[in-house]
Amino acid sequence: MDIKNYLLQKSRSEKRVYLVILDALLIFFVILASFSLQENKIYVPTGIEWWIFPIAFGISLPVYMKLGLYRAVLQYFRGQAVITIFIATLLSTLVWVGVVSLLTITELSPIVVTVYWLAIFMLVTVVRLAAQYVLYKPSQEKSEKKVLIYGAGATGTQLTNILKSDSSYSVAGFIDDDASLAGWNILGLKVYSTSQLVSIIENKKIDEIILAMPSIGRTKRQEIINRLESLPVNIRSIPDFLDLAHGKLKVSDIKDIDIDDLLGRNVIEPDKKLLPANINNKVVMVTGAGGSIGSELCRQIINLSPKKLILLEQSEFALYQIEQELEELITKASLSIKLVKALGSISNATLLKRLFANKDINTIYHAAAYKHVPLVEENPVAGLSNNVFGTRFLAEHALNADVETFILISTDKAVRPTNVMGCSKRITELVLQALSEKPDCKTIFTMVRFGNVLGSSGSVVPKFRQQINEGGPVTVTHKEITRFFMSIPEAVQLVIQAGAMAKGGEVFVLDMGDSVKIVELAKRMIKLAGLTVKDDDNPEGDIAIEYSGLRPGEKLYEELLIGDNVSGTQHKRIMKASEIHIKWSELEEHLSTLQEIMMTDNSDDIKEKLADIVDGYKPWVVSEKKVIKSKLADVRHIKPA
Repeated sequence: MDIKNYLLQKSRSEKRVYLVILDALLIFFVILASFSLQENKIYVPTGIEWWIFPIAFGISLPVYMKLGLYRAVLQYFRGQAVITIFIATLLSTLVWVGVVSLLTITELSPIVVTVYWLAIFMLVTVVRLAAQYVLYKPSQEKSEKKVLIYGAGATGTQLTNILKSDSSYSVAGFIDDDASLAGWNILGLKVYSTSQLVSIIENKKIDEIILAMPSIGRTKRQEIINRLESLPVNIRSIPDFLDLAHGKLKVSDIKDIDIDDLLGRNVIEPDKKLLPANINNKVVMVTGAGGSIGSELCRQIINLSPKKLILLEQSEFALYQIEQELEELITKASLSIKLVKALGSISNATLLKRLFANKDINTIYHAAAYKHVPLVEENPVAGLSNNVFGTRFLAEHALNADVETFILISTDKAVRPTNVMGCSKRITELVLQALSEKPDCKTIFTMVRFGNVLGSSGSVVPKFRQQINEGGPVTVTHKEITRFFMSIPEAVQLVIQAGAMAKGGEVFVLDMGDSVKIVELAKRMIKLAGLTVKDDDNPEGDIAIEYSGLRPGEKLYEELLIGDNVSGTQHKRIMKASEIHIKWSELEEHLSTLQEIMMTDNSDDIKEKLADIVDGYKPWVVSEKKVIKSKLADVRHIKPA
């Protein structure tokens, strides 16, 4: 019979009975051994002396039960349990000695007492450790991930205890920048200095390094990541300090390195006066509330205590998800915020009539848009209907309902666009600028323009991560393609602050830092996964990078400004652009003509009309009627219609 499987199949109560019987046997034999050691011969009790055994059982076993020795789960037996055994055996020994002495059953010498206590303490502990090892040691067939924990502080030790209970991890030790800790032992694991990293990884065959330093600054964090990047191990991390404060650390909290750590952006503290200006105690609407930007807007808005938050979203599932998340946040924070779930499109007249009926909406954050460049390029009518005419419809309702502030989420692709999506967003900007110049306009219309956000739908980061996990190849459109990047929380925080500074008609531009070469981003992600790039210089590498060619409407680079007329604001990450725009009467004619052309569903004609409206628009298509050349210098990427 397989004893291990037999015991594992037993219920927890049955296992406790076995432990009680085993502890009783240990007590019996340890008492015999203690007296035998004192008398230097095998001890055989006589007469009343036999009572020392049941007295020991009657005292020790209830004490062990009371202090939880039989409630502890063997699989998770830890150092704290050893302390409990120490206290339980010491207490039961003292009581046993007192009772035996009081009843004058036999004489207990210091040798008997000391040997009994030390022996029973060690044996009870060893039995539990041995049972844990035999019953719950990882199967040899199951692959263990050997890890080093970077950071020997409180978080690192907490993480170690958690990983020890997970059979898929094997912690090999700590790494710490504090040289004075080198050589120390923490939880039975050695602390190594950073100078020993390469040799430790090689000798101990380390698979992964986990950063366990949630409170360090971003600059220091990036220095460490840069140092680890060249090592042949996967680099992962735990949440930052604020995330940890919300609950106990779990294995599931260990995550891949945030890409914004790689980009080296230091997040600037927000202006506490700007953040609540358009939100606190106001009725706020977010369109596209279930999307990447919209959902983060909702989270941050909830923290700024609006009176009511209207979630407008055309995806039923996305609306359900964000509503559930926000309700949980509201309940946890004991807030009295009313959530309105509006399922539908910004072009739905009946829906908008209901939402604006009371004229109580103070602020609108308009994030709803079709943003995927190739899809909108292939479906220009749908893209323009939603992005341009849907926004116009929403803005006119806002104007008629005396909404105080209307903030459009725009994009760097609106600058000298080469695609329909970017062109639609630029026309949307023109619509809001024209409306803001109307004499009867009481609504502050403004727009915030920024580049790519990390982790949004369609972002290269989750796509690269999936391709790396699947063994590659990683696909990049072009060797020279660059993009601006910013984290979603930072972008949203800046959008809220920019909206608070608006006077009407401004185009705010977020400082995105330096543009990033996409192929370099892909290489860094491969390296941080503990893998190597497979190329001509390293044909034996793990992950190849393939170039798929620019997609229709895609630029090699993006821009944030149309002209050079830009000024600063009270926030160093937010600029204000002064750009040429069109009067409402002229723009209205253009839009009327565009709608008529859209009825024909002729992509070439639509794009020709867009070129008439948007200054700098250079579409990719080659029309049969006339050639409209791409702005891209490399004409090899111009594709026929």
